[in-house]
Amino acid sequence: MKNIVAIILAAGRGTRMKSELPKVLHRVNSKPLLGFVIDALEGAGIKKKILVVGYRGKDVRKQFPGIAAVAQTKLLGSGDAVKKASALLSKFKGNILIIYGDIPFIDKDAIKKLIKEHKKNKSSCTLLAATVKKSSGYGRIFRNETSDVVKIIEEKDASFHEKAIDEINVGCYCFNKKDLFDCLDRLKINAKKGEYYLTDIVEMLTKKGKKVTSVVCEDPTVALGVNSRLDLAEVGNIMKEKVLEKLMSKGVTIVDPNSTFIDTSADIGKDTIIYPHTVIEKDVSIGKKCKIGPFARIRVHTKLDNNVEIGNFVELVRTKVLSGTKIKHLTYLGDTEVGKNVNIGAGTITANYDGKKKHKTVIGDGVFIGVGAILISPVKVGRGAVVGAGSVVTKRKNVPPHKTVVGVPAKLLGRK
Repeated sequence: MKNIVAIILAAGRGTRMKSELPKVLHRVNSKPLLGFVIDALEGAGIKKKILVVGYRGKDVRKQFPGIAAVAQTKLLGSGDAVKKASALLSKFKGNILIIYGDIPFIDKDAIKKLIKEHKKNKSSCTLLAATVKKSSGYGRIFRNETSDVVKIIEEKDASFHEKAIDEINVGCYCFNKKDLFDCLDRLKINAKKGEYYLTDIVEMLTKKGKKVTSVVCEDPTVALGVNSRLDLAEVGNIMKEKVLEKLMSKGVTIVDPNSTFIDTSADIGKDTIIYPHTVIEKDVSIGKKCKIGPFARIRVHTKLDNNVEIGNFVELVRTKVLSGTKIKHLTYLGDTEVGKNVNIGAGTITANYDGKKKHKTVIGDGVFIGVGAILISPVKVGRGAVVGAGSVVTKRKNVPPHKTVVGVPAKLLGRK
């Protein structure tokens, strides 16, 4: 998207979070709050972005190293934060999108619509609004008798009647650069809070006769921000519901959504069944017609091919499983490659960590692993081999194809 730059406000500590971690780095599923905002901006085609960081700004920059950042050394509010970013935009000509870094449900479509309306109306400012049931904690949008936006009233400054307004400021604006910068130079500190409110600029513009317009979100969850651990949990629950609804709409069966967690990044094929109390973490890919759970945990960087069965109390991490394989009970596989049509017996463990490094286990096609077997990596089990129940295959003692090993330590059947 040309002639637009985004300023992302990510300086606040979030005192109500009761945390040493900057608020925007708290996670919903596997992603920091700020990550959702950046993804939405990139999805909308906004290439140039400026992060305003403050509390533990180095941590925020480390998480998002590819984005230009400026420091707000004293946390004097959103208006001051934008002023800090304006130093990088002296030669920029175009519109400026300003967005808070803690609104994880913002999406590319809402941003695109905001910018489109802003350009179409040739407004000085276009803001994103939403009508919500619980407006406590949000700035209220005050309109005149002709429904034009007049100002934004922050919670602490609102009267009893103003607090009853249910249309709130989402925290995403598009400004004409010149009009924004003119107002920034004249912005005054709020006496009650000791901060410069960016929202005061809306009233400054309307008093000058400038055009201020709004775009109302159809989905009020877009407005949800995070200011406390309670908010974080609420957002997480809504995010989980959205993920599960999306998967079910694409042909995945989720037997009990209330007890199932699936990360936003997970990819699951149609006609797969997810049984209750299953956890599927980030960067997981599951094929078609699989059966997962109950009580399964599929961890990061795991890939399951089509027609794989993962049963109760099975944990997989950084593991690849090919089609037709069954891992039904009480098993841990870490850093493992499993071939086609393999049977993994109950209680099987790949011991992938030696105290210093993690190593790989490779199990070939058609292998049968008996109950309670332990494979100490690095090790390979050849195609069509059998590992007897209770056997311990020690590291680098590879099992040849189509052979059977038994015992502790495991040896070829028939050898002493």
